[in-house]
Amino acid sequence: MSDDTAVLVLEDGRTFTGRAFGARGSTVGEIVFNTGMTGYQETLTDPSYHRQIVVMTAPHIGNTGVNDEDPESTRIWVAGFVVRDPAIRPSSWRSTRTLDEALAADDVVGISDIDTRALTRHLRERGVMRAGIFSGDALRDAGGRLLVEQDLLDVVASAPVMAGADLAREVTVSEPYTVEPRRGPASGTDAVATVVAIDLGIKSMTPQRLAERGVRTHVLPATATTEDVLALAPDGVFFSNGPGDPAAAVHEVELLRSVLDRRIPFFGICYGNQLLGRALGYGTYKLTYGHRGVNQPVLDRRTQKVEITAHNHGFAVDAPVEGESTAPYDDGRYGRVVVSHIALNDDVVEGLECLDLPAFSVQYHPEAAAGPHDADYLFDRFVELMTTGGVEDRATGDAPATATEETTDAPSH
Repeated sequence: MSDDTAVLVLEDGRTFTGRAFGARGSTVGEIVFNTGMTGYQETLTDPSYHRQIVVMTAPHIGNTGVNDEDPESTRIWVAGFVVRDPAIRPSSWRSTRTLDEALAADDVVGISDIDTRALTRHLRERGVMRAGIFSGDALRDAGGRLLVEQDLLDVVASAPVMAGADLAREVTVSEPYTVEPRRGPASGTDAVATVVAIDLGIKSMTPQRLAERGVRTHVLPATATTEDVLALAPDGVFFSNGPGDPAAAVHEVELLRSVLDRRIPFFGICYGNQLLGRALGYGTYKLTYGHRGVNQPVLDRRTQKVEITAHNHGFAVDAPVEGESTAPYDDGRYGRVVVSHIALNDDVVEGLECLDLPAFSVQYHPEAAAGPHDADYLFDRFVELMTTGGVEDRATGDAPATATEETTDAPSH
């Protein structure tokens, strides 16, 4: 076995042998596949991929290298990276280093030169599962003995599963920060609205999309309380994308219910969509292999337009797809809800809209930096919701308003 050998071991015992790519060593996580042909740097730096080994289905990866402008966060978050044919050298004038160098610098273990088509088909048939990548010294024990397949499989079997994992606090910002509005050449312009964004694994492009529309965004950690949110007198609250099982996010769901009770306009994406679903009383469930890529067709039922969208989710909301339903939580406290968007490949719920509250969400990424940008309009919807309705019923006292109550003395901020 050469020094460049790497082995990928799946939880069900299937193995692939290839070449080491990035850092040498070992890593374990849930193995998932991404169907995007571009945007690998945004994928690598998306906190939603925390604890996941990502397989790129496009065969040729790394041709544009890595630059300092495109990261969605301050580090690479994927647990491991799997590619078939890494580029020999970058071909972009913006590149400052190779993909291999970037992975190694962030100690991300990868593997290349394997049949990613066969691996993807396997995951589609069997579902995502735990896996491990092993290279270098990780292929031998302390005495220098080459480890056998069962040894590596035992390591994979000891890794935590994604179901039940509460991961937002492992990726959230440590300190609050503010992104000022940016309209035209000027910055720091008077804001058209103020948003509190709860960072569950937020990507840097999200507050930038709001800044482009004149919105000031205060980004708070996932541990933020209702008091923290109200202290900033927001015109709207935003819940970001993020990793983990939404069923484990008890604190975040309670925070969101306090936002809904006060009728503060709300917008959530990806993980935020799942948390809105749970706050309303609907269930969530784990998809067999999830949606990950930049080419997912979604129907916007309000306009009947089909959007090509960017996705990264392994869980989905379990809500009635047809017609209106009453939110199950607390005997219908939050009123009527419709599924606003639906995936055209498999009919998965891709968006929720509250009819009696100023709240909506989508399961995909309208802010996707590498594209597509079909869903940019959702940020305009959020701004419209904050500036034209839903604010007058806000309450900041101890007795929250419900979807069926009228509040006439809610103070302005």
